[in-house]
Amino acid sequence: MAVSSKISIIIPTLNAGRVLPACLKSIKSQKTKYRYEILIIDGGSNDNTLKIAKKFGAKIYQNPLKTAEAGKAVGVKKATGNFISLIDSDNILPDKNWLNLMMSPFADKDIIGSEPIKFTYRQKAGLIERYSALIGANDPFAFITGIYDRQNFINFKWTNLKIEIQNFKDYLKIKLNKNKPIPTIGANGTIFRKEIFNNFNKKYLFDIDVLSSYIKKNNVYFAKVKTGIIHTYCENNIKKFIRKQNRRIVDFYTWQKYRTYNWSNSNPFQFIFYTILIIPMFYHLIIGYFHKPDTAWFFHPLACFITLYVYCVNFVKNKLNLIKPLDRNQWQQ
Repeated sequence: MAVSSKISIIIPTLNAGRVLPACLKSIKSQKTKYRYEILIIDGGSNDNTLKIAKKFGAKIYQNPLKTAEAGKAVGVKKATGNFISLIDSDNILPDKNWLNLMMSPFADKDIIGSEPIKFTYRQKAGLIERYSALIGANDPFAFITGIYDRQNFINFKWTNLKIEIQNFKDYLKIKLNKNKPIPTIGANGTIFRKEIFNNFNKKYLFDIDVLSSYIKKNNVYFAKVKTGIIHTYCENNIKKFIRKQNRRIVDFYTWQKYRTYNWSNSNPFQFIFYTILIIPMFYHLIIGYFHKPDTAWFFHPLACFITLYVYCVNFVKNKLNLIKPLDRNQWQQ
């Protein structure tokens, strides 16, 4: 791969001052041969987010629509690199060689993107961050329905979908078929070739929709790189987990008309029966604890019940036309 390649790292922010320094520090510490730019797309932060961004030499652009998806859309349009990296403000690159490793699959011209194969597990991290790394998903719904895209400690798979795979030293080359379901690839450190976004003019960019849109016309090759990314997701804050689950499903219904990912590939009844039968949850808890002992496994039943309740309530509200867009003005990362 040409060393002249340039990476545009796009980070949407909204009151992210608490988590942004660790994210930017991990990027700046990269020992990489590639040029890169950091684009902070801010939704109107009133904390120290912009001060931190300036300190680390990031380019700052405004996102009047406030949501992360709108921020990513702005970032793609402003990017000058020939590769786009989507990183969240609560992500931390786990080591100084991360960018080099993530870029290595692009020596294969067939590969259009790369994504870490796992969330980096940190023993001393917060309860919910550890839980997410253990199940390979931020949402137990994705894990239970098999559409997850990160390696877990239950069956040690990175997805439960049937996908054609070639195993190389530093990555798996996977073939995504336009006629088959695909996992929720696209967030938390995913890198795409810029040409995927040629003629992109939408107001919102839903990361898991990028591939689903592109794949409608082509079978594509993607790389699952044998590295991780730290996602400081909710840390120890269960109230924040509830808030983010609520945001996830409300945003889904609010922006459904803009979406292209086929969520019908995931069977909600599978998740419902899994949760209300109770036994499957505790089976996975026991198996997971045996493979990777950690008290965070005991959050799994609660995470499932919280998700089931929040999703069911909002399903009913949507049927009654009671869903309203969330107010982002007081949002804090």
